[in-house]
Formats: sequence, structure tokens, C-alpha cells
Amino acid sequence: MNVLMILVIFAVLLALSFAAFNYLTVRHMKEGSETMQEIAAAIRVGATAFIRYEYRILYSVVLVVAVILAIVTSWQAAVALLLGSIMSGCAGLIGMKIATYANVRVSNRAQESRNIGETVKVAFRGGSVMGLCVGGFALLGLVIVYLVFGLGMDQISQLDSQINWIGVSFLPFPMTLSGYALGCSMVAMFNRVGGGIYTKAADMGADLVGKTEAHIPEDDPRNPATIADNVGDNVGDVAGLGSDLLESFIGSISSGMILAYHLFLSALANGQNLSDDLLRRMILFPMLFVSIGMIACCIGIASLLFRSHMSSDPHKDLNSATYVAAGITIVFGFLVAFGLFRGVDQLSIMGFSLGFASPWIAAAIGVVAGVVIGFIAEYYTSADYNPTIRLAHASLEGSALTITQGLALGMKSCMAPCVVLALSIIIAYQVCGMYGVAMAAMGMLSFVTVTVSVDTYGPISDNAGGIAEMSGLDPEVREITDTLDSVGNTTAAIGKGFAIGSGALAALALMISYLYSYNEVGTELVLNIMDAMILAGAIAGAALPFLFSGMLIEAVAKAARKMVDEVRRQFREIPGILDGTEKPDYKTCIEISSKGAIGEMRVPSLLAVIVPVFCGFVFGPRFVGGLLIGSTISGIMIAIFTGNAGGAWDNGKKYIESGSIAGCGKGSPAHDAAVVGDTVGDPLKDTVGPCMDIFIKIMSTVSLVSVSVFAKYNLVALIVSLLG
Repeated sequence: MNVLMILVIFAVLLALSFAAFNYLTVRHMKEGSETMQEIAAAIRVGATAFIRYEYRILYSVVLVVAVILAIVTSWQAAVALLLGSIMSGCAGLIGMKIATYANVRVSNRAQESRNIGETVKVAFRGGSVMGLCVGGFALLGLVIVYLVFGLGMDQISQLDSQINWIGVSFLPFPMTLSGYALGCSMVAMFNRVGGGIYTKAADMGADLVGKTEAHIPEDDPRNPATIADNVGDNVGDVAGLGSDLLESFIGSISSGMILAYHLFLSALANGQNLSDDLLRRMILFPMLFVSIGMIACCIGIASLLFRSHMSSDPHKDLNSATYVAAGITIVFGFLVAFGLFRGVDQLSIMGFSLGFASPWIAAAIGVVAGVVIGFIAEYYTSADYNPTIRLAHASLEGSALTITQGLALGMKSCMAPCVVLALSIIIAYQVCGMYGVAMAAMGMLSFVTVTVSVDTYGPISDNAGGIAEMSGLDPEVREITDTLDSVGNTTAAIGKGFAIGSGALAALALMISYLYSYNEVGTELVLNIMDAMILAGAIAGAALPFLFSGMLIEAVAKAARKMVDEVRRQFREIPGILDGTEKPDYKTCIEISSKGAIGEMRVPSLLAVIVPVFCGFVFGPRFVGGLLIGSTISGIMIAIFTGNAGGAWDNGKKYIESGSIAGCGKGSPAHDAAVVGDTVGDPLKDTVGPCMDIFIKIMSTVSLVSVSVFAKYNLVALIVSLLG
């Protein structure tokens, strides 16, 4: 069966080779005028400097956690954690690098071709490097873990719990997998939080003073915060995005592999006579399925990049690449299930109610659910549909009604995705048991490579528009980049829908593995919500995402306030800025965003790591079980609400800027109100929403890694033993 790993290795090599090809192709394109090159270079230098400084802090924390993990669990888990952090860090860094090269080339292609289809290709090619690196590096690390620790050290065959020097027992390979997932999660959290604070502080500062006070266009070179805003697009919406969805991708795969172990051992403890071969097949299926998905994504990406005739509708072209990848994944994923499980006995014991096709059906449900959730996000955030159009018209009545309408839109948008998630969980469970729920999460992100490619296209297009504006290119060029950027806002909302949907399903699978980890093998798993300790944990857990969100919004507000003060100071003290006779001080604004992001990201980033561990050592595993339930449920709602409300506010503003409402263009009172709404939505859609799926998954992963320790050593258990 190890021969099948050739398919996984082939998928990794194909993705990374295609990424290298697209990277070099973009680099060889023309950058345009000297002014365009100078602006692009300034953005590149600012983004690189921030990422380097952030990574120094990040990896110091990663090393500390790795040492602790090696002491309390195993050195293999610690090494896997370091490997996961390296894979995620590399994907984010390379993706950010290519975005800072692609942005100016998109502007130049729009200038040279005046063709929206040709311009889309350049932006998408740059975005595809990020997508291919996310899938390629994630799966590369997983292959290394599987070959080195699983096969090389024979951890896969070790079905008995290992007891370490402090008396903590755990299953070796699931613990190593958990370490790898935790490493990916830590990088994602820091990149999303740090990048999110950076980009929104700059964006809000630029908009509040530039647009609403000075009444100058977006990305106007006279705005001192405009370079910092463009830098933020790369560190937040590219590096942060890549690490985020890489973590989601690995979380969905590893949750299925870990759950397979616990389900198998539980069946053995209940007297079922199962072959170890079945366990190996259940572990291998997620890796093979996502490998097929990655190959399908390469085909989907190529179908757009090498198309001879592009349409004038970027959204249609981008969707076609996604649908090609999803369709091929479903079709050939069936062959994987057929090859692995056909003729295998005792599948029904593991919950496979429809035989060999059961895991494939569950994964296909995840694929379909992901597409449906993406469409729902598009419906609520795209200016092609009524919700955003109504929101834009609300701006005619002022900023208060704009914000009120946006809040209502975001809240209403939570229902439909949650119904889809609930139905997916029920159907996947009926078809394939809890393993099926994990496979649905894996299926939803099996074509993550093309999802990230489409998502990254957005900030590249946004940067391209900024460079076009600052370089004084023709208005026709800015119209092209604005169209691409508007589509990018919708694709970003779709990507966030995929992330939170898969995060919810993966968190559920991890939660089940968590329960198995501290209960005796073979006992019935019951997390009784009427238990006082569990109910208390659920209440506290439900409040945690609100605390986390508040901390993030406050962090953005603090940094934005400093940015607003600086932009106002420059306009006041350097009067020549607004008439174009003097240049603004871009460097100071970049420094403000950098210091604000680095200074404010530490506590929120560590919250999801520290809280479950602290609560576990004080209150024990049942309280943490409730904590996970509460935080997952409220986190899903907050993520959907913030992502859709923020995306709709942004596209509502662009709807007005496009002249779609007669007499209300840029600089009108309606536009000013829409800018206020967009500013309110900025930290919601680009900081809170994207961080929420990481928050709930990292809590589940940390709890799973540490439960073996705090189930044995916790304060409540100690007090009970002393009183008893």
C-alpha cells in the first residue's frame, strides 16, 4: 500500500513545480514606468521588513512551545511542530513575495493591453503561486511526518499507549500529527492577527482622513498612509491568508487521520476483531483524496492561465477554475475510495453504511457544501445581488443607516451557511459515522489550492489599483483594476466561508478525538451539557470568541488612531502635500502600522493557546470539553457575520463609486456614508473573521495535545482526592 504514496509525492512535486514556473513567469514580465517600479519597490521593502520582524517573534514562541511539548509529551511531536511551522511560514513568505512582484505587473498589463481578461490572467498567475505553495508545502510536511515518523519509526503500528517520563500516556502517531497541525496553527494565528492589525490600521487611517476629510481618491499618492495600506494588503491578505488556509487544510486532514485511530481502538476494545490493514487504509484515504484534489487544482489553474480567449467577466472565469477543480476532485476521488476500500471486510463496524463508497460520499458532501457556502457568501457580499445593492442605497440616508443595514445583513447571513453545515454533519455521519464528518471537512478543503489562488488574486488586484492611481495611469486602467478588486472582495468572502465551514467540521472531529484521549478505551463518549462543569465550560467558551474579537478590534482601533493623527499632522504641517508640490512621509506611516501590529498581536495570538491549557490544569478535561463546544459554536457565528457584513460594506461602497446610483459618485454624501460603513467593516472582515476559524481550531488542537497531561494532573482532581 505504500506504493500509493507515489501519488501523494507526485502531487506535491507537481504543485511546487507549477508554483516555481508561475513565479518565474511573473518575474519576467515588465514592471512598467520608473515611477511604478519605485512604488512597487517601496511596498515590497515594507512588507518584507514587517514579515521578518514578525517571524522573529513568532519563531521564538514556537521554539518555547516545542521545548515544552518535548518535555511533557514526546520529542517527535516537538519536531513535527517545528516542521509544521516551517512549512506554513515558507508558504506565507513566498506567497507574499510574489504578490509584491505581481501587483505592478498587473498594473502594467492593464496599461498595455487595456483588456480585462489579460489583466486577470496576470493577477491570477501571481495568486496561483500562493495557492500552489499552500497545498504543496502543507502536503510535503505531512508526507515527511508520515514517512519518517509513521513508517520509518513505525509509529503507525504502535496501537498501545506510550507512557512518558512524567507518567502521561498517549498514542505516538496521533500525538505527532497533532504536533504538526499545532505548528501550522501557530504560524497562521500570528500571521493573521499581526497582518490583520497592520493592514486595517493603515486602511482605516488612509480612508478616514484621505477620503472623508481631504476628499482625495483612494490610493492617492498625496495620502501619507497609502503605501502602508498597500503593504498591509500583502502581509495581511496574502501571507496571513496563505497560512490561514494551510492550517485549515492540515487541520481537516489530520483530524480524520487522528480520529481513525481512536475509532479503530474503540472498536477493538468493544470486542470487534479488526485488521490493522483497515486502519492503514483509513489513515491513507485523506492523504490520497487531497492529492487528487491538488492535481485537479493544477488542471483548474492551467485551464484559466492557458485559455486563449478570456471573457469580460473576471468572476465567471475565476469560478470556472474552481468548478473544474471541484468536479475533477469528486470524480477521481471515487476511484481512490474504490481502490482502497472495495472488498474490505468489516467496514460497517467503523460506521461505513454504504460500503466502500461511504468516505467518498462524505468527502463529496464536503465539496458540495463548500461550494454552496461559497455561493451564499457571494450572494450576501456581491454587488450583483440585492443584499449589497440595498446596503448601498441605505447610504443615501447617511452613515447610521449604512451601518444598521450592514449589521442586519451580516446577522441574517449566518442562518443559511449554518443550515448547510448542520445538514452536512448529519448526512456525513449517517453515511460514514464520525469518520465521515472528518472526511466532509477534508473534502471541503481538498481543492484549497485553487481556492487560495482565487482569494490571493484579490489583494494583488487591490495593490495594482493603488499603483495605477499613484503612478497617474489613465482612468481606464483604474477602471480595470477596480473591477478586479471588486470581484476580489467577493472571492475573499467565499474563501472565508470555506475556511470557517471546514474549521467547524474539523473542530468537531478534533473534539471527538479529544474525548477519546482522556476516557478509557471502549467507554461510551458522552459530553453531558447538564453536567455543571461542562455547562460552565460551555458558557465561558461561548464568551471567548467575543473577548478575542474585542481585543482584535481594539488593537486595530489603537493603531488606526495613531495613523489618523499622523496623516492629519502631515496634512497640517506640510501644506504642499495636497497641492502636489511636496511629497508625504510614507516611511513614518509604515513604521506606525508595523509597531502597532507587532505590539498588539501578542496577547490575542496566545489567547487560544494559553486559555485551554490553563483551564485544563485548573478545572480538568470536562470543563475544557465544554469550553470547546461553546467557543466553536459562537466562533462560527462571529466569523460568518463579520466576514459577510464587512464584505458587503466594502462592495456597497464600490457600487456607489462605479456610478450605479445616479448622482452619487465619489465625494458625494452617500459615498462618505459608505466609506464610514466600509471603515467599520474593515477590521471585521479582514481581522476578526479570518482569525476566528484559526481560533476555534487551535483551541481544539492545543486541547488534544495537552489533554493527556491535564487529565492526569489538575487542581480540581487534586482537591477532590484530598477531600476524599
